Amino acid sequence: MNITLSGEEVELIPLAAGHAEELASAAGESREHYGLAVVPDGVDEARAYIRAAIANRSRYAFVIRFIGRVVGTTSYLDMQTWKWPSGSPLQRSGEADVLEIGSTWLAESAQRTRCNTECKYLLLEYAFETWKVHRVTLKTDARNSRSRRAIERIGASFEGIRRAERPATDGTIRDSAYYSIILSEWPAVKASLQAKLARNV
Repeated sequence: MNITLSGEEVELIPLAAGHAEELASAAGESREHYGLAVVPDGVDEARAYIRAAIANRSRYAFVIRFIGRVVGTTSYLDMQTWKWPSGSPLQRSGEADVLEIGSTWLAESAQRTRCNTECKYLLLEYAFETWKVHRVTLKTDARNSRSRRAIERIGASFEGIRRAERPATDGTIRDSAYYSIILSEWPAVKASLQAKLARNV
């Protein structure tokens, strides 16, 4: 699998070892809003981050290039192919039935720009229109109000809080806020995202 997704100002490129220095530079612009996210600090951590992402077989990681400059990462995660009842026309031959979009972080200079909107648009469009997945999940630390607002802004529906879902980056136990978009909702979400991008937001 070798996927590159290109939009007007955003390009999503498969994450590779050679991106370590650019990622470290992007993450180093400001770390003010990274308290509840996993973001590498320095070149050595960026190299380890990339190795772990590539080694994870249920993850497909991208580097985000915005207006020609690397500004962060995002990923398809937890890609699941379901086993359907025998003879079901919904049985697939390798493509994911559902997946998650996550592990997204942006350099300070790319935050509050059109970058995240276009990034999510490209990922959702490919997931729903090429793979034809039934659901895309998005989740974040329940305390991360900035991330939750960003997820809600793209049109995902809030499902609830999963308590004690995983270790948090601050060493506590994380409750996670879960959101989703399902296939039947994609046309309306797509139109809304296209309108936002037309307004350059």
